[in-house]
This record gives sequence, structure tokens and C-alpha cells, in this order.
Amino acid sequence: MNTEDFITGSDMKAQVVSMDAGDDIDRELLSNYHRRILKEVVAKKVAGDILFSDNIGQAMRKWREYFGVKQSELARALGVSASVVSDYESSRRKSPGSSVLKRFVMALIEEDEKRGGAILRSLVRTTGLVPLLSSVIDMNEYTLPVELERFLEAIDGRIIVEAPQPTYVHGYTVIDSLKAILNLSGSDFMRLFGTSTERALIFTRVSAGRSPLVALKVVDVRPSLVVLHGPQPDSVDELGIKLASVMRVPLAVTTIKDVNEIVGRLRSLS
Repeated sequence: MNTEDFITGSDMKAQVVSMDAGDDIDRELLSNYHRRILKEVVAKKVAGDILFSDNIGQAMRKWREYFGVKQSELARALGVSASVVSDYESSRRKSPGSSVLKRFVMALIEEDEKRGGAILRSLVRTTGLVPLLSSVIDMNEYTLPVELERFLEAIDGRIIVEAPQPTYVHGYTVIDSLKAILNLSGSDFMRLFGTSTERALIFTRVSAGRSPLVALKVVDVRPSLVVLHGPQPDSVDELGIKLASVMRVPLAVTTIKDVNEIVGRLRSLS
């Protein structure tokens, strides 16, 4: 199943902009990144609904039935007996911990994917992320915050504007700068921050770095870190450097040329 089918069905392919032939990342890999983003967002949506329910067992049953998965099918996917699933749903067992709940939700999604992913696609539409995917390469939230120094080390980052205080990165978004300029509105740009502004924004295909910093200044948001992919450390735009300094936003340049390698290293920090 390709990205377009996964997101919206084959009749709505126009909503996803394909990668240009000259882009730094191939289309198949980008499709895999987008699938992963959307599955994670849907999984968190379902898990959050269960956790905030007055009756977690009933909420688990509600979502299992919504996905059209039988107790026996879910039990097989989880490697437990059907009675264990039944006990959770009837509250005969204490509420599951985070690891059990994650396995429960991911098992529902994987069972749905085996059947074509219709339920997953319908839930993806409710996230509002589809219009952003033409400009986003990867997006992730870390379970634990990552120290700025460790984050920079992972991506061979060279600091241009120092952090004014000890800084932690709670997640990241890797952005195709050219497509973001062409396709995103101000409100769309804000949604690149995911669940928190305490994250790194990595702008790819940057020539000198002025536009990303101007955009951040205009929307008046301050991420934990801005990383530029493309320019050499000594060729970053002077106005961009000044804006980062004024906003007190750490600015860095990654010396890694391959975007796929950057994404792989960022994911390894999870």
C-alpha cells in the first residue's frame, strides 16, 4: 500500500505532494516515514482516549470493537489467552500499564492493516496531518527529553548560536524547507511542533538559513533548537543568526548530507 492509499484512499491522491526527482530522499523512504508518523499519531489518540476514560476496560472494548477485532484475534496477536483480554475489558484485571496499553493499541492497528487499513485511514483523516505531509519528512516525540549536546552529537551538529541555558529536546520535526514555504500557512507551521514547542526543527534543503528564522520570528514561536541542513557553518545568513540570537533560540548546522541518515540517527535517540 503506498502513502496516498494509506492516508486517504486512492481517490484522493492529490492531497499528498510527491517528491521531486532531485530531492534528497527517495519517495519510498518518505512514504515509510509518513506511514510511521500517522500510525504513531493515531495510536496516541486511541491510547489517550482509553487512559482518560472513566472506565478503561470499557474503553478498551470500545476500540477493539471499533476496529472490528475479535477477542480471540487480539489475544493471538498479543500472545495471551482470550480470557486475559476479557478480564481487562471487564475490569477483572487491574488497569494495564503503559507497555501493555501500547501493545494493545498497536495490535489493533496491525490487525486492521492486514485487512486493508480502512479504520486506520478513517482515523488518520481526523488528525488533520494530511495537508502537512508534503512538507514534513519525519516527526517524533521522545519518551524522555534529550540533552541538547547529545542531540547535536547524534547529527554531527555545529553550533552557531549558543543556548542561553541548559536545554533539552523533547521531540523533533524534519521539514522540507522549500515545500513548507510553498504549501504551509502560519497555522500549519505551528502544527509542525507536534505536542510541544520544546523540540528541534530541522530544516532541510536550506541555502543560507534566513527564511526558516524569519518564519519563526513571524509566528513568534521558540523551539528548543533550530538545525539547518545544507549550508556550511561559515555560510549561514547573518540576519538568520541575528534573529536566532534575538529570539534566544539555539541555532546549529548539521554536516550530514544524507537526510535518511539524519532521520535514522534521530530515531536512534528514542
